[in-house]
Amino acid sequence: MNKSPPPAGSAPMHYAVDEKWLDQHKEEIIEPALPIVDPHHHLWDHPGPGGRYLFRELLEDLGSGHNIRATLFVECTSMYRREGPFESLSLGETEFVNGVAAMSASGAYGPTRVCAGIIGYVNLQVGAAARELLETHLRVAGERLRGIRNSVTWHADPSIKPTFRSPKTACPPGTLLAPRFREGFACLAPLGLPYDCWLYHTQIDELDDLARAFPETTIVMNHVGGAIGIGPYAGKRDEVFADWTAKIKKLARNPNVHLKVGGFGMKLFGFGLGCGDRDLPPSSQDLATAWRPYVETSIEAFGTNRCMFESNFPVDKGTCSYAVIWNAFKRLAAGASAEEKTQLFSGTASRVYRLLA
Repeated sequence: MNKSPPPAGSAPMHYAVDEKWLDQHKEEIIEPALPIVDPHHHLWDHPGPGGRYLFRELLEDLGSGHNIRATLFVECTSMYRREGPFESLSLGETEFVNGVAAMSASGAYGPTRVCAGIIGYVNLQVGAAARELLETHLRVAGERLRGIRNSVTWHADPSIKPTFRSPKTACPPGTLLAPRFREGFACLAPLGLPYDCWLYHTQIDELDDLARAFPETTIVMNHVGGAIGIGPYAGKRDEVFADWTAKIKKLARNPNVHLKVGGFGMKLFGFGLGCGDRDLPPSSQDLATAWRPYVETSIEAFGTNRCMFESNFPVDKGTCSYAVIWNAFKRLAAGASAEEKTQLFSGTASRVYRLLA
């Protein structure tokens, strides 16, 4: 079987997934009827323990008790084609996920519309040539292609590793400002495709510049902009939070930018709640307490109509189970109105990615 390259570049940023560790903590589901659209998860099959997260593993998590109506797959260099020019290899991932979506659409695997939308990968650094690649992905995925992600995570400190799973998808510093990248980026809006961006908080100002230059393009920043809490930022949470907050508020002035609220289970954030950090996994209350400043600041800046909670599974599964992560988000949204909860848990994602009729 042709498997994806191992996540060597991302390993320092992620916790290992240990099902036995997670099983030590169980919770009753909060507000089990609340409809949820999960706008950020992956599927992959990597070597090593916990490296397989395919349709079956995802279904097990989706069946944990929350009312998951639909999901959005986000590119992760999974199941790339073995042969051909590199720029075309990512078509294998789109084909693979479209097949999973077709299986789910049969109704034989439960009511959740798994992979109802696909965020694929096209290297926008190829400039105007991206248009033909994007059109090919659209033909492969049909109506399910809902956007493109280019991760641009980069930091000058070598301890802050880029989170790429293939050296060939790596982006140099300043990618979002590069003319060639912007040529490729300009191809998205005419095709009705949003842009998902994964970066670190030190790069948010570059995304702000991009958003102002392309106000007609829908942009979704992943994982609240990656507020780093490790390496040179360890022990400097107040300083980082102040810097991140200022950047978030500035970015929110762009009405074309939306925010995925989640990703806090990554080691990158430095909360110290993951597998290997403690004997028992955290409760949803533990998570809500740690994550609250970032969640409340994000929602205050962007509003519920531009924010969407995300699982980021299986990456965040190194910190908590699927049941617990959504309980944590429900605790964080406890004071919101019914309409605000709808936006945060399903409405914003459904509208931005056209996931539910």
